[in-house]
Formats: sequence, C-alpha cells, structure tokens
Amino acid sequence: MRAILGFILIALSVATAPDGWARRESLNTDQKDRLRSVERILLDILAITDRGPADTTPLRDVVGTRLSALGYAIVTDPTQPHDVVFKVKCEQRKTWEGTMASGGDADLPDSPLRTWKGPACQLTYLLNGTGTQWKKEVRTDFADAIKAAADAKASDAGAFALLTLRTRLEEYDFPVLVTADWGQEDRLIRLLQDSRTPAARKARVIQSLGDMFSAKAVPYLQSALNDPDMEISKAAALALGNIGHQDSIASLVEMLRTGKPEQKVAAAKALGKVGALHGDASIIPPLLDALKTDDLVLKTEVVWALGQLPDRRAYEPLAELQRSLRNVRTSDRTSQDGKLWDAVLYGLKQLDGFDQIN
Repeated sequence: MRAILGFILIALSVATAPDGWARRESLNTDQKDRLRSVERILLDILAITDRGPADTTPLRDVVGTRLSALGYAIVTDPTQPHDVVFKVKCEQRKTWEGTMASGGDADLPDSPLRTWKGPACQLTYLLNGTGTQWKKEVRTDFADAIKAAADAKASDAGAFALLTLRTRLEEYDFPVLVTADWGQEDRLIRLLQDSRTPAARKARVIQSLGDMFSAKAVPYLQSALNDPDMEISKAAALALGNIGHQDSIASLVEMLRTGKPEQKVAAAKALGKVGALHGDASIIPPLLDALKTDDLVLKTEVVWALGQLPDRRAYEPLAELQRSLRNVRTSDRTSQDGKLWDAVLYGLKQLDGFDQIN
C-alpha cells in the first residue's frame, strides 16, 4: 500500500513540476549534456527605439556582467567558440510576434506577455543555432514611453525607455533562472555558499535548486534550515520537500517542533511531500502534535500533510476537528476556517479510501 501511495505522489509531482523541469524533460540526452557543460556564452543584444536601432553597449555590459558573475565566459565575437547564444531584444515598443502557445512559460509571471505593447526586453537562448522554449521578458511599469519620458522631463523617450529596461535587467535574476534551466546545480550551490550573496537572492537560488530536484543540494539546504533569515529557512524547507530525500525528514521534524510559525508551516508542507513519497509513517506523531496548535494557518497545512500519507492514527483527531468546524461548512471558502474545513474533508476522504483498500 505504501508503495502505491509513493507511486501516486511521484505521479503528482511530475504533473505539478515546474515548467522549467518539464521543458528539460523534453530535451534529449545530448542537449541536456550540452547545457550542463555551458561555459562560453555569446551575447546577441538588440536595442530598438522609435528612431531605429540604438547603442547596445549599456545593455551588453549589464547582461555580460551579470552572467560572468556566475562564472560564465562572455563572448562578443560570433566567430569565437561558444556553447550557446544568449539573445536579448529590448524595444521602446514591443513588436507583435503573433500568438504564443499556452502552457509552460506562456503562463508564468515573467513570460512574454502577448498583450504588452510598451517597452520590454525579451530574453532567450539558442543551442546549436536552434531556438528553445525558455523565454523571459522584463517590462517597464509604464506602457507609454513618450508620456513617461515627458513626466520625467527626459528629452529622448527611446533612450529613457532603454535606460529603464537596463535597470530592470539589473534587478531581474535571469542568470539564476537560466543556470537552473541548464541544470548547472554546482554554479547555484556555489552562489548559495558565497557569503556575498544577498539573502533574497539566496532564497531564489534555493527555490531553483528545489525546482531542479537537486539531490546534491540536500546537505546545503538542510544547513539553510537554520539560517537566521526567515525567507531562506522557509525556502530551504520547501525545496527539501520538492526534492523528497528521506534523510531530510529529521531536520524538517525538528523545524516543525521548534521553528517559528512561518517555518513550521513550511516544514509541515514539506513533510507531507517527503513522508508520503517514501511511505514514512514517522512523520505522523510530530504532525499530530503540531495539530494541537491554535494557529489556523499552521493547523491547515498540518491537516493537508496528514492527508498525503493516510494513517489510522490521524482519523479521530481529524474527525474531532471536523465536528468542531461544522458551523463553518457554509462559510466563505476563502476564509481560513473555510480552508481548514476543505483540508479536513480531504484528509478524511483519503483515510476512508485507505480503509477501503485495506
């Protein structure tokens, strides 16, 4: 039975895997190997304003500097050896290029937005001269560059738009995203271990390592659970849940027992994934202990986790909780009480199904 549950969780993890991971699974072995070994990147930068092509030097400097910071060698001469071509096209008015396929990057917040006609930079790369599905876009917070430039008392709207886009490229962490897409976990782990890496960026790196299911990152993520920065420790817990290594259970249980409320929520979510994946019932007692909390957010996450690995010991606590929530059955489903009711209902259904099978 535990094996069946583990198989179901694996199937669910594939179905809900990050789009970058799903895209990598569509690559053949040779393509994956080539991406994992990328060292030399040829930059292909294009800048266009209403007045025509513009100087790309400022954009090239930003993109090159940010990629080289992760250890890549930057190539600007196409006749020189290179592994991939990293393309960036920045425009004062985004060119309409037809409809995009739905799914994948098309549905992500930083994907090329088909309805956007204002200033934007589109980022992608070519492997062996062939385009890929990895496409990102940064946009200004204004759609009309002429009006925005006038408001800022800037005389050249095109230059103003490109300057704003340059700032966005300085802020947007495309180097981490593309490095994760290439499967280069070693570069990300080095960035995570670098004391100069800002906390917010470490959290993004941790999330990427979790999305990559990086087994090599597990020891570093377990260490990050104890980071004093809340966002880093929470990200580490969630990443360990995604990766699903059984030896991370003890560390996650400790966070569930002793962490701060937000950390406990992340730990409960991760334990539900890891415990169910391995059919490890050792997660049940600490989850049942955590169920006694008055924190409704944590209680809800604990209930969802218990539903991931049906265990008869959870039946009566969940049934009792359901009885206490009968007055909220018809309440707003988006309220925390409503979310808790839904979680309890799911958990009990899972337990009922478990009993029928057994």
